[in-house]
Formats: sequence, C-alpha cells, structure tokens
Amino acid sequence: MVIALEKPGSVITVVAQDIPNLKKGALRDALRVINRSPKLKAQIADYNKSDRVITFKNGTIIEFNSYEDEQDAKSGKRDYLFVNEADGMPYEIVFQLAIRTRLQVFFDYNPTSRFWVHDKYIGKENVAFFISDHRDNPFLDESTHEEIESIPDYELWKVYARGITGNLRGTIYPDWQMIDNWPNNLEEIIWGVDYGYTSDPTAIVKVGIQRPRTLYLDECSYKPGINEDQIKDILEHHGWINGQYFYSEHDTEMVSALRRKGVFVLLARKGDGSVKNGILKLKQFTVYYTRRSENLHRERLGYKWSYVGETPTNTPEKAPDHCMDSTRYAVYTHFFGE
Repeated sequence: MVIALEKPGSVITVVAQDIPNLKKGALRDALRVINRSPKLKAQIADYNKSDRVITFKNGTIIEFNSYEDEQDAKSGKRDYLFVNEADGMPYEIVFQLAIRTRLQVFFDYNPTSRFWVHDKYIGKENVAFFISDHRDNPFLDESTHEEIESIPDYELWKVYARGITGNLRGTIYPDWQMIDNWPNNLEEIIWGVDYGYTSDPTAIVKVGIQRPRTLYLDECSYKPGINEDQIKDILEHHGWINGQYFYSEHDTEMVSALRRKGVFVLLARKGDGSVKNGILKLKQFTVYYTRRSENLHRERLGYKWSYVGETPTNTPEKAPDHCMDSTRYAVYTHFFGE
C-alpha cells in the first residue's frame, strides 16, 4: 500500500498459486487494511471485484492474479511484483513474471523447507533478504505471541516463531516441488497403484523418468471401490500405452483381472524393510509433481517419520499414504539394484 500511494501511476501485480488462495490470503488482507483505514480508503478510486483490481486516485493499480503456466505468465508487464506464498509457485512461472517487472520484485513465504528462492535469489547481488517473525508484528495480542512461542515441535517453532528455514518435523519428502505440467519427451513412463475398496481410494500415480535422477509424478486416480475396467479406463485416459510397466500391490485377484484386460501388471517389491528402503530410494531423486495432484500433495505434507520421544524411527506415521505407497511401489521396484 505504501508503494501504491508513493508511486503514482504504477502497476503492481500480486500473484499466488491460484485464485482461491489469493481470495483467502493477499486480496482479503488488502481489502481489510483499506476498510480499516478511512484515510487509505479515501485514496481508492475504484475496486473491480470481478477482475480483482484496485485503482487509486493517483493512477496506481494493484491487480491480483494467478497464472496457469509459463506461457500464461508471459502476458502483461508491471512496475512491481509481489509473489505471495512463493514456495507454492513454480519457478518457471515466477521467472516469466519477474523478467517482465520493471522496478522491484518481492517474495514472501513461510520457510518450511528449501525451494527455488534459496538457489535462485538468496545471496545474489541486488537481493535483500529479511526475516520477520511474530515478534515484529505490533498488532498481535499477547496470547497469540505466547501461543507461537510455545509451539512444542522444534521444527515448527523454527519456521513460525523465528522464520528459520526448516524441515517440518519428520517430513519424509520435504524437497518435492509442485509444477504445472510435465516437460516433453521424458525417457520413460511407469505407473504405480495402491488398491482401495469400500472406503479407501485406489491411488494410481503416473511416473515420468528423466535420467539420471529426476522424476515427475501425476495423480491419476483417488477413488474408492473401482474395478478393473475402470482402472484400465483411467490408465488409457491418462496416456497409458500397453507394455508400460504397471507396478501393483499384491492383490492377486485384481492383478489377474487386470492382466486379463491386457494391462501389463508387475508385482511391486515388498517384504521386510521395503518401506524404509523404498523411501530411501525415492529420496535419491529430484521429484516434481503436478499441481492437479491434490491428494498426493496433501499426503506428502502429512507423510512423516514417527517418533519415540524425540527420536525418529524408520517407520512413517499412520496417515493417509495411498499415493505415497503407489509411488514407492513403482520407483523402488523399477530402480531396485541401481
């Protein structure tokens, strides 16, 4: 708001990973600030709710937007760019927006783990880095300050009480990154499935391989109680080609039914130590997953090592893990021995 008032005629773009996040986050905060300040409100000429554009009397506009992909981000230029919750934005989109920004770019995020900002910006020339935590916020009441300071999980406390980049306690795959779409011409495609029945979902994950050590994931199914015909339909809808490896958990009846339908099913490697070793195998790769893989994303955030006191074990906590299992089945079995 300060820039909007002090820099007449500026174009300011506020961007987040999608419109719902904008509406619940940056846009809602901006409107709240304006509505609580009569002096600031008096400087507003117009607010276009459908286009999400605030116009000031001095000619400055603040537009709130999201972009579907890298190509979409090439449209439009601006003077200032503000990327809200930057760790949820693909770097390819941010790069296109940043090179079309004339004066200054701002990123904000909760540093739950490393992401592209650490490699592309922090420590580079003409980049200023600021850590701001709850102690810098004069508008929080004392009980909120106390609540944040008393967060029992040390990794959570580092992130939210001190703004220090962390690994939320026990998160098994903290470095996986979300992207909009896969690159073209991947070397190989494999598939993994974890079957669900009455209530649990059948999770099918498509895995793109770019050697030596990069994977791309796409969630294709998360529906309970589907049969072999529906599974084959889902595979074909997502580009499955007969002969591609389809790694399955050990449900002999479903495996036989799928094979009769012409799906080349291989049993996933299981047994003692396979969960831990499968996870370790996955951690050898740089992993990207599509933005539309909502259940995979949700599971990843909750997929953590269990603890005995303060000591992590080699066993994941009990939590939804259907996409995690199907991904592990495919990658661990396909790359076993490499």
